[in-house]
Amino acid sequence: MVLNLLSLNVEASAKELPGLRVTIDKLVHHRDPNFPPETPHAFVYFLTINNISPHTVKFFGRKWIIRHRDGSTEVIQGDGIVGQTPTIPPGEQFSYNSYHLTGEPVTAEGAFHGETEDGERVFVRIPSFEMIPPSSTI
Repeated sequence: MVLNLLSLNVEASAKELPGLRVTIDKLVHHRDPNFPPETPHAFVYFLTINNISPHTVKFFGRKWIIRHRDGSTEVIQGDGIVGQTPTIPPGEQFSYNSYHLTGEPVTAEGAFHGETEDGERVFVRIPSFEMIPPSSTI
């Protein structure tokens, strides 16, 4: 699936910066009887933002698009990345993990947005990945 930039609502002046890349390093399913019954599955995802561009980039926010199998879409956006505004110099990376609770299979994708040291607004895409709960129960 090709990510529609309009669905990301990325600023018109922002551009995708060559040399920035997001990788999904790991995806772990967890189920706990204490999770809400409508969202009993947690998917912990581990991401890395790599900067092999010649620019230092400070990231200010993110936008996730979660697509459900029934066709509905959930948009999650906000300032920072796990409460941080990481600055990534050329040749460096920033890794983090977070999670999403779901009761059904979903597909996630999105973008991180920031600014170079010259004030240029940029973004990097978060590649699409699936979170599919196993059919077994606890």
